[in-house]
Amino acid sequence: MEQQTTQVLVVDDNPEIRDIIHVLLEGEGIRVTEAADGSSALHFLEKDSFDLIILDIMMPGLNGYETCQKIRQLTNVPILFLSARTSDSDKLMGFSSGGDDYLAKPFSYTELLGRTRALIRRYRIYQGKSPTAGQSASNLLTCGDLCLDPRSEKVTLKGQPVTLTSTEYQILKLLLSNRRQIFSPQRLYEAIWEEPYYYGAGNTITVHIRNLRQKIEPDPSNPVYIKTIWGRGYHCD
Repeated sequence: MEQQTTQVLVVDDNPEIRDIIHVLLEGEGIRVTEAADGSSALHFLEKDSFDLIILDIMMPGLNGYETCQKIRQLTNVPILFLSARTSDSDKLMGFSSGGDDYLAKPFSYTELLGRTRALIRRYRIYQGKSPTAGQSASNLLTCGDLCLDPRSEKVTLKGQPVTLTSTEYQILKLLLSNRRQIFSPQRLYEAIWEEPYYYGAGNTITVHIRNLRQKIEPDPSNPVYIKTIWGRGYHCD
């Protein structure tokens, strides 16, 4: 990770939480910007770019879900939800609104740093900022009218650009790179998130696949690119 240029936006109405995260990330050489609410976060995003947004859910004014949806209109920067709301429905709502990952409060400092590093690493590769990006990437990955160019990190459908989050891009790239291989939710999660599978991670995969299908499938209810093999997992023909 290029620490001098890594920037994280922390959005939380609790100043103590912001301060803890600020100190923790700053110790890793990461530049931290703080926002106390969703409106302030959007203001910062209009002026600067970030490698990660750590976003609370319960905030005055715009809540985290609403803020996430508005952020997705501006940028595909990865979003890590950090919240005391830990039910499966809360997590699914976070992913459905455009979040990439979800960490419950109170959180482990080690886990927060691990999630932060993983999300930033994937995003930097997706943006072509990593020295590994583009290596062995001279060939286009295609499936019907869907095309992924690993060198430019662009995805097109019938020649039209498709805007994906870094997580969606990594899932699609993995499936297209291994066509006809079936990826179980566990295998997919551990390959993309680079951490052990845990209870509830299957829901994470389900929502990201659903969001991805909404963007690339002509009919998401009858997918032609990312197919489900019930009881086994997902694959691209």
